[in-house]
Amino acid sequence: MRGLYIHVPFCVKKCPYCDFYSLPFSESRAEEYKNAVVRNLSRYNSEQFDTVYFGGGTPALMYRQIAEIMNSVNCTKTAEITAECNPETADENILRELKNSGINRLSFGVQSLDNTELNALGRKHSAEYAKAAIMLARKTGFENISADIMLGILNQTKGSLVKTIDELCELPITHVSAYLLKIEENTVFGKRYAEIADKMPNEDLQAELYLTAVEALEKHGFHQYEISNFARSGFESRHNLKYWRAEEYVGIGPSAHSYYKGKRFAVPKRLNKFLKTEFQTEEITEEFPDREEERIMLGLRLSEGIELTEEIKARLKFIPREYYKLSDGRLSLTPKGFLVSNEIIAKLLS
Repeated sequence: MRGLYIHVPFCVKKCPYCDFYSLPFSESRAEEYKNAVVRNLSRYNSEQFDTVYFGGGTPALMYRQIAEIMNSVNCTKTAEITAECNPETADENILRELKNSGINRLSFGVQSLDNTELNALGRKHSAEYAKAAIMLARKTGFENISADIMLGILNQTKGSLVKTIDELCELPITHVSAYLLKIEENTVFGKRYAEIADKMPNEDLQAELYLTAVEALEKHGFHQYEISNFARSGFESRHNLKYWRAEEYVGIGPSAHSYYKGKRFAVPKRLNKFLKTEFQTEEITEEFPDREEERIMLGLRLSEGIELTEEIKARLKFIPREYYKLSDGRLSLTPKGFLVSNEIIAKLLS
C-alpha cells in the first residue's frame, strides 16, 4: 500500500541552517494552500494510504486546515499519520486539534536540550519549553512521539550531546532522529560560513559525536534501524521506511517528491504556481535510473541491509571489515560504516 506526503511550506521564521522550501506563514495563505492540497488529492480518490506524513516547514501552524485536508484522505484504520511540530507552536489547543484531525504521531524539532546550542541554531524555543511540549503532547493522548536532535552544532561537545540524549530519553518519546548539521550554500549559515567555521566541529569530532549518539541511544533502548533514526521496538517510522525500501508514495505540494506507478516525480519549488494551477506540475526525475543501484543505495541506509549477491560479495574485499556485517545472507553497515556509506556504496557499484 502507498504512503502520502504533504509538504507544508510555511514557518514563522526560517532557521539559519534550514535548506527546506518554506515561506512566512499567514492564515489566508494557509487557506489557499489547503484548497490546493484538497484539489490535488482528488486525483487519488481510488487510493487508500496506510501512512500519511505532514512535513515542512512547520505543519502544526496549519492545524485548522489539516483537519479539513484529512477529510479528503482515504486512510486505512491503522494508518500511521504524522505531523511535524516545533515546541513553540505546541500549545494544548493545537495539539488537541491535531489529535482530533486524526494525527497519531508527532515529530518534534527539538534539536538540543542545551540552551546555548539552541541559541546558536537560532531556535525560538528553550530546552525547558521543548520538554514541556513533549509532556503536554503525551497528556493530550499522543503515544507515538518522535524528537529530532542535531549533531555537530556550533561548540557542541560529546558531554553536551550525551546530556541532551539522557534528558530526552527520560521523556515519553518513542523515536529519535539524529542528524549531522550540514551547512548548505543558500542558507544563512552558508552565507556566513567564514564567520562560524572555527566554531564548527571538524570531521573527526563529527564522527565521534555520531558514534556517541548511537551508543547513548542504544543504552536507553532506542535501536538504530537507519543511518539517522532510532526507535523503541515497534515504533519505527512506517512512512519513512517506505522511502528506504523503495515502496511507492504520493507527494503533494511544492518541493514534494513522488514515486508512483513506477515513476519518480518532483514538484517545482513555486508556491504561487501550486496555488494557481488546477493540478500541481510534476517533473519526472531520474534519481535512481537503475534498479540495482536503487536497491543498494537505499537498502544500505537501513540496519536490515540488503540481500547479499555474489557480485556484491566479490566487492567486499575492498571494504574494511569494521564497516559492515554479514548475517543470514544479508549485508548491512555498522555505525562506523554508516559514517562513510557514500564511499562504500560507490565501491559496491563500481
